[in-house]
Amino acid sequence: MNPTDWLQLAAFLAALIVLTPPLGAFMARVLQGERTFLHPVLAPLERLTYRLIGIDPTREMTWVGYTAALLTFNLLGFGVLLAILLAQGALPLNPQGLPGLKLPLAFNTAVSFMTNTNWQAYSGEAALSYFSQTIGLNFQNFVSAATGLAALVAVIRGFTRRSTATLGNFWADLVRSTLYILLPLSLVLALVLVSQGVVQNFSGYVTAKTLEGAEQVLPQGPAASQIAIKQLGTNGGGFFGVNSAHPFENPTPLSNFLQLLAILLIPAALTATFGVMVGDRRQGWVLFAAMLTLLLAGFGASWWAEAQTNPLTQLAANMEGKEQRFGVMNSVLWSTATTAASNGSVNAMHDSLSPLAGGVALFNMMLGEIIFGGVGCGLYGMLMYVLLTVFIAGLMVGRTPEYLGKKIEAREMRLAILVLLVPSALTLLGAAAACLTPTALASLANNGPHGFSEILYAFASAANNNGSAFAGLTVDTPFYNYALGVAMFLGRFVCLIPVLTIAGSVAAKKTAPFSAGTFPTTGAIFVALLLGVILVVGALTHLPALALGPIAEHLLMLQGRSF
Repeated sequence: MNPTDWLQLAAFLAALIVLTPPLGAFMARVLQGERTFLHPVLAPLERLTYRLIGIDPTREMTWVGYTAALLTFNLLGFGVLLAILLAQGALPLNPQGLPGLKLPLAFNTAVSFMTNTNWQAYSGEAALSYFSQTIGLNFQNFVSAATGLAALVAVIRGFTRRSTATLGNFWADLVRSTLYILLPLSLVLALVLVSQGVVQNFSGYVTAKTLEGAEQVLPQGPAASQIAIKQLGTNGGGFFGVNSAHPFENPTPLSNFLQLLAILLIPAALTATFGVMVGDRRQGWVLFAAMLTLLLAGFGASWWAEAQTNPLTQLAANMEGKEQRFGVMNSVLWSTATTAASNGSVNAMHDSLSPLAGGVALFNMMLGEIIFGGVGCGLYGMLMYVLLTVFIAGLMVGRTPEYLGKKIEAREMRLAILVLLVPSALTLLGAAAACLTPTALASLANNGPHGFSEILYAFASAANNNGSAFAGLTVDTPFYNYALGVAMFLGRFVCLIPVLTIAGSVAAKKTAPFSAGTFPTTGAIFVALLLGVILVVGALTHLPALALGPIAEHLLMLQGRSF
């Protein structure tokens, strides 16, 4: 660990902390329908959009109507994307003449991008046309992230409103999130990435001769525009097969730093948005502190594990599966951030991480993607842990639990527990089913605990809508395409519906005044309690599976065994 690594880590954390308050405040203004500096340019486009789709943005929806609109929009998007992928061969912007995808892969890909997972069972430059990438996938990159933002703002309204049946208008929240937040940020980042050498064109592939005289096909395409939103929207799906390890996606140290910052930027800033919208900025900083603590703990463990001498290779640092231009620190920071933020992009192969570093990536996802998490969904996932924490604290002091003045009762707790348990159940049951299915086991590249980790990682990534992979598992098979597709769908919407139900339930309640007996939800004590609940729930649920995978592999590695 050299001084340059420490300096870069400090710069990354400083940028994240400094940018969180202003961006969070800006997003709060957008999501509350207030005027911003972008309105003179974008407000006419916003009004035109409402007229074209026939929506009155001032018409409020109940939680049932809000949920129905959200589900309808996403299911229609899934159908359109599925049709594009199947008919790709007959559509324009296909200079390589690539055929349409087969149904299992098309189904998996359409579900993946609709749910903001962006799991990829294909190599982009070999399987998808420019039309499929830009019109199909990139549209979903924007609206799947905007869906998460819309769901979050509905939850925040539930806690800030009193005795009401409405949560806002889904269509207005979707349009504003896309138009004022995701599009401008993506445009700026895409232009910077182009300046760094990320490709952005519609040219056909180029054939070049290597120094050895062999021919090599260099893929082209509109990559920069997709890379920008894949990071900012916590999507993660790469334009090329090896994702952000590809020099056309991530060519320079500056592009690596900016993409890494973009992964966490919006999820981190949403904690400040939350504080502004609930009228107490300390509430947002408490959530930010808990998230940052978990992120740094995971990063520290991963960096330590990757920097140790490997007893099998006797090398001082583990460079297997990593790009020389990034090194260990940048690769480990990325693996920690991308699995913490439900992003799923990679700049190194996670299958080559040391067992403990791979275990950290697994554990980040298994916590439910709440360490900053996905755009919108990470914060409302963390709020489910907050409700569980205040419920436990309320039982300890003999009072009805309250959060932001709203009493948390049995109904809300049952729904919150459902949100926390569904991804875990999908992960463990899916991995168990794969371990019992011969065709699923045939996809393994490794045996023993590492092979189990490959399967466990795939279902944890799908069920928690992350999208990264261990890369040692052949997943373009009917079993994995359908099984992981179902896990992605259920992991997104079986969690999202109870979250919106909680929002509707607390919105209908009166706000209880703060009193001497109210348990404070700001300060270091609450952060410690929240972290304790997160770790206990996560450990109790997933420790047995982790013991069979990365923990067992680490202990066997120390004895000189590999898989």
